[in-house]
Amino acid sequence: MPGGLPPGAPPAGGLPPGGPEPAPPPAPDLAESLRGLRDSGKAGIGAAGDAAKALRELLAADVSLARSAAGRSAVFAGVSVMFGVSAWLLLMTALIVVLSNQFGLPWWMSLAGCGLLSLLGAWLALQKATDYFEHTRLKATRRQLARLGIGELADLMPPPGSPASARAAEPVVREDARAEGKTPP
Repeated sequence: MPGGLPPGAPPAGGLPPGGPEPAPPPAPDLAESLRGLRDSGKAGIGAAGDAAKALRELLAADVSLARSAAGRSAVFAGVSVMFGVSAWLLLMTALIVVLSNQFGLPWWMSLAGCGLLSLLGAWLALQKATDYFEHTRLKATRRQLARLGIGELADLMPPPGSPASARAAEPVVREDARAEGKTPP
């Protein structure tokens, strides 16, 4: 038995060579197709609902964690400020004593010098805080929304098809907005 097949046995494909082709399975009728489509749709909607539910639960857990972390960070920021203020006061006291005893400056002059130094530090910190506060105005988002025709600045920005950038148009838009009494971007 060459090849391991008995004489007259069909080959591994199931049909003898030159035999008839197998008949294709019958096509499903319309009702079966619609039922299959309905079942697929239900499964898709169910999966989308499950994904939305999981995302909602994740968002709720993330917000809860953020709320807890915000409270704790506020407490530790307060403790940090307390120790920083006490250290600053002790350092200023030591500087006043050194200025008065070692350099012979009168007390009022030592106190005024330390007060001016503290005032300068407070002014510099206020300037940086103001600079950082500008980032809370969402300027880039407002410019892009205005380019799309959304928002109070939409009529002041270049039209959506123009090659001019919103950033390049900002100085002109700022002046136009101020002239019209609107908040500039």
